[in-house]
Amino acid sequence: MRTDIKLSAAIICFNEEDKIAKCLASLIGVADQVVLIDSHSTDKTLEVIHTFENQLSIKLIQQPFKGYIEQKNDALLACDHDYILSLDADEALSPKLKESILKVKKNWEGEGYRFNRLTGYGDFWVRHCGWYPDTKLRLIRKNCAEWKGVNPHDILTFKDSKAKVTWIEGDLLHYSYSSITDHVNQTNRFTTIAAQASYDKGVRSSLFKIVTRPAFKFLKDYFLKAGFLDGRYGFVICYINALSAFLKYSKIYELQKGKSIN
Repeated sequence: MRTDIKLSAAIICFNEEDKIAKCLASLIGVADQVVLIDSHSTDKTLEVIHTFENQLSIKLIQQPFKGYIEQKNDALLACDHDYILSLDADEALSPKLKESILKVKKNWEGEGYRFNRLTGYGDFWVRHCGWYPDTKLRLIRKNCAEWKGVNPHDILTFKDSKAKVTWIEGDLLHYSYSSITDHVNQTNRFTTIAAQASYDKGVRSSLFKIVTRPAFKFLKDYFLKAGFLDGRYGFVICYINALSAFLKYSKIYELQKGKSIN
């Protein structure tokens, strides 16, 4: 008789005391192991993690932060089971997604599974602006995929382009920004990382790009991606998305001039 597969959940975290509980709680009854790579959190993240040790089999590893892509690949390698669910610490499984994954555990096929991610902005769930359905590959057979991309924008990618992937129902709930200030602050941090990584890969900026890329980004997300349907938050999100493009190319331009962006 066929038995359920054993599933490891791979998570990286740093100072996620406000969000990690939702993530871990959603894994109860789904994950047979939870691998957490913590970058030496200075808040109560570890205390929260320890409260789940009676409900989850937790493997906690602490190491200095190497980069989002590098940390996530280390988490994949640290998993003991042959099937892996890769999450961020600010993400949690919806009840429907949890149900879908439990079905997959009874009848795994192919190399991996994709599902939609729904992002929260405070108490508002964003369904437009290019943020939804935001389909992600997160459930994989071990050694079939790895994290790639340009930091901080990582993407889980199959090693074999012909790998079989199946879409399943349910949303991955992304508890991203608690406020507009939080969004702006993270945008500033992430564009610094992205600008440096892009510059190191040979990307160059210009005054033309600094002016046009933000405008194109706003028009695309607000009108083509129907951000206007998300009301006030839709406008704010699309505006900050445009700000992200402005900051990234402005910082690349600063690097070209030999200036520091940190």
